[in-house]
Order: sequence, then C-alpha cells, then structure tokens
Amino acid sequence: MLDNAYQAIIAAPFGCVIGIRTQGAMLTALDFLPVDRPEKSPEDAATARVIDELQAYFHNPHAPFTVSLTLQGTTFQQRVWTALQTISPGTVMTYGELAQQLGTAARPIGGACRNNPIPILVPCHRVVGRQGLGGYAGEVTGNPLGIKRWLLQHEGVDCSRS
Repeated sequence: MLDNAYQAIIAAPFGCVIGIRTQGAMLTALDFLPVDRPEKSPEDAATARVIDELQAYFHNPHAPFTVSLTLQGTTFQQRVWTALQTISPGTVMTYGELAQQLGTAARPIGGACRNNPIPILVPCHRVVGRQGLGGYAGEVTGNPLGIKRWLLQHEGVDCSRS
C-alpha cells in the first residue's frame, strides 16, 4: 500500500512500523509495515491522537484507548471484535474459550482475528491457542508471531512455554 494511503506512519517498539489510516475522527485501520518504510507525521489532530494513545500504550500496557473506531466487517466479525475489546491487558483467552462464549467454533474466531483491521486497539493478540500462542495476522511463524509475543509480554503475559 502506498504511503499516501496512511495519515501517519510511526515506528513501533517491536521491529516494524505502523501505518495509521483514519477517516475524519475515526480510526479505520492499523497496518504492520516493514521496518524500512519511512515514518510520516500525522496529517491531522485525530491521527495525532491515535499516535499519542499508541505511544502511551507502548509505555504502559494499561493505558486506555479512547479513540473512535470504524470496524468494517461481517456481523460475525463485529461480534468477535466487540468481544476482543472486553479482554483486559495481561489476560488471554483461548480461541476455544472465546468461541464458547460466543456460541461458535474456534476456527471462525481465528478467521475474525486474522481479518481484524485495527490490531492492538482491538486486541486479537490476547487470543491464544490451547497449547501455545496460536497465530497472529494469519501467520504462525515469523515477524507477526514476534509482534504477538512482544505485545503479550509487554502486558505481563508469560510466553516462555509458547
């Protein structure tokens, strides 16, 4: 995606940069980008506020997110993303536990997490496999899993067995 598709691009403490997309005052997407992408200053006050809240989270995992979100997805995805936002920092649920809570199966939960347009703020990283971390952003190895591990450890979750 071209840099002009983002209202800002910022460095993240987990080895990549984050492209931030907003529409008016609403956050619409966060994308993990390669570390060699140049940073871009926020285009407006709403995007600057997103950056402030992300940086506060990177310093304190209990810092609240208050920016308004626009989540485009199916009715099922919306249900999952709403449920994700109720999982507190430092807490994890398995895909199966979340599926049981929502009256569905684990695999569709994973699909909704994979399609989450606003990771971190909609904390799909807090959903783990029954025997390990599970996946992140549709991957089970590599940099995406490293991001998930960093986010969980930042929140105080012991990932040493994963």
